[in-house]
Amino acid sequence: MAEEGEQSKVAEEVQESSSKVAIMVAVDESECSTYALNWALDNLRHCFLDTPLTIFTAQPAADYDYLYGVANQDLMDSVRGYQKTAAAAIFAKAKEICASHGVTTKTVTAMGDPKEAICEAVEKFNINLLVVGNHGRGVISRAFLGSVSNYCVHHAKCPVLVVRKAA
Repeated sequence: MAEEGEQSKVAEEVQESSSKVAIMVAVDESECSTYALNWALDNLRHCFLDTPLTIFTAQPAADYDYLYGVANQDLMDSVRGYQKTAAAAIFAKAKEICASHGVTTKTVTAMGDPKEAICEAVEKFNINLLVVGNHGRGVISRAFLGSVSNYCVHHAKCPVLVVRKAA
């Protein structure tokens, strides 16, 4: 995981490259993703002069297996409605933060496992740099819960900048 000095070095390297870099920040409801978004806006600002920042969020696919029998349509519609509302709230917050920095955005949402959806979006939208936050969980938590940032580092088809808040 990149520490603050390494994060600044990445920002300098991106700054030296072309200003037409497609950057995507993956966001969710967490404080660490908000921190990663703010970090990208503060340190990679020059990249958003000609190209909008892509903001991505994934809503986990609803699992109806725990229900006995087939889930009814009303329940499925209710869950989908909640997911759309949750995604809209995430985007509203992210867009407000971006607007305060004078950055235009493009928003993308997907349904499914967030780590896989992020990597698929990277390919689909020809992203050059993926920025993700990091919860800072320990080894055991990552083993049980998985790590979206770790998965992206190993599977995304572009460089991945993992932004971790300094302790």
